[in-house]
Amino acid sequence: MKVLIVGSGGREHAIAMAVAKSPRVDKIYCAPGNAGIAAQAECVPIGAMEFDKLIAFAKEKAIDFTIIGMDNPLVGGIVDAFEAEGLKVFGPRKNAAILEGSKAFSKDLMKKYNIPTAGYETFDDPKKAVAYLETAKMPIVLKADGLALGKGVLICNTLEEAKAGVKEIMEDKKFGAAGNHMVVEEFMTGREVSVLSFVDGKTIQIMSSAQDHKRAGDGDTGLNTGGMGNFSPSPFYTDEVDAFCKKYIYQATVDAMAAEGRPFTGVIFFGLMLTPEGPKVLEYNARFGDPEAQVVLPRMKNDIIDVMEACVEGRLDQIDLQFEDNACVCVVLASDGYPVAYKKGFPIHGFEKFEGKDDYFCYHAGTAFNDKGEIVTNGGRVLGITATGPDLKTARAKAYEATEWITFENKYMRHDIGKAIDEA
Repeated sequence: MKVLIVGSGGREHAIAMAVAKSPRVDKIYCAPGNAGIAAQAECVPIGAMEFDKLIAFAKEKAIDFTIIGMDNPLVGGIVDAFEAEGLKVFGPRKNAAILEGSKAFSKDLMKKYNIPTAGYETFDDPKKAVAYLETAKMPIVLKADGLALGKGVLICNTLEEAKAGVKEIMEDKKFGAAGNHMVVEEFMTGREVSVLSFVDGKTIQIMSSAQDHKRAGDGDTGLNTGGMGNFSPSPFYTDEVDAFCKKYIYQATVDAMAAEGRPFTGVIFFGLMLTPEGPKVLEYNARFGDPEAQVVLPRMKNDIIDVMEACVEGRLDQIDLQFEDNACVCVVLASDGYPVAYKKGFPIHGFEKFEGKDDYFCYHAGTAFNDKGEIVTNGGRVLGITATGPDLKTARAKAYEATEWITFENKYMRHDIGKAIDEA
């Protein structure tokens, strides 16, 4: 079986490593891939938004199954384009990927179908947004409606901050066209938990829980990033929380999308806030999270191709989805200055330490080969250093141990990933 993976980050590397374990797969391609993915797949220089070129490549190589890792091509309709050419592809169609593509759509969906979430208002006029904020309770949350690389959310503690946030999102267009519309949401307190799920349009199967660390600095300080680390499972995702979410959130979301004529096939990422009033949905994503994939997929017992095919073919109810009774922690090694400004092109050393180990993983997020054939830094988030263990504390200690194996100029990381484990 030939498989094509579309994307270039740590999430796609985690997917590629999971696919490589399938005895059904004998050839993997990745477009465009990165220097780490090149160990599992043949990387091809086609961008994730070059739909025509990707389709032509899939036909030329007789690809049996394509997996879309990234949000932009999903929201842009890549699945529809592949299906129109008779190609088998994993991911939601454009009319379902709007679940992530528009925060206003997802909030309206939750309101209509009584799915627990924060109170909100949507605006396309900055003056009306400011007028509303002058009467609102602080702190408050501003969200760019469209895709913003996980960074289009501002938590504002004062009216002055909120007004500046409106200007940043809607007038200065810091997040581009994503800020043409804006959601203003009540501020929720509690633990954040991420839950990934496989969906086939009608059936949903929940993967293991995870917990992300979005802020750039220790102690959850600094700017929002795409994620500085993660751990799975979350000790705060209890059986009680699971039962509530299964009853009021997970299946309800799948049923709501089907009722709207937008059946969802692929992965739904549920960003949850465990508030004093119970779990509420913070956001939906229409694909694996990054770095959530890096801590959840190493724990999955199933052949990922079997599960994804069952989603595409509408028979997910026949899959017994299982995860190891262990834990996994990922610490992101970034380029100093991320997420604002940083330098690239520094050689990376120490990869050989990971060879032959099945409980340590080095996922490449922003890497490339230079003209000497060396692996160099090529992004803000460079590597996801990951380890499994019998429990979270052991996995955390192992992951931090492994961060010392890798060296490159400008290396930066948080030192408190998974610290919340000690409070559980």
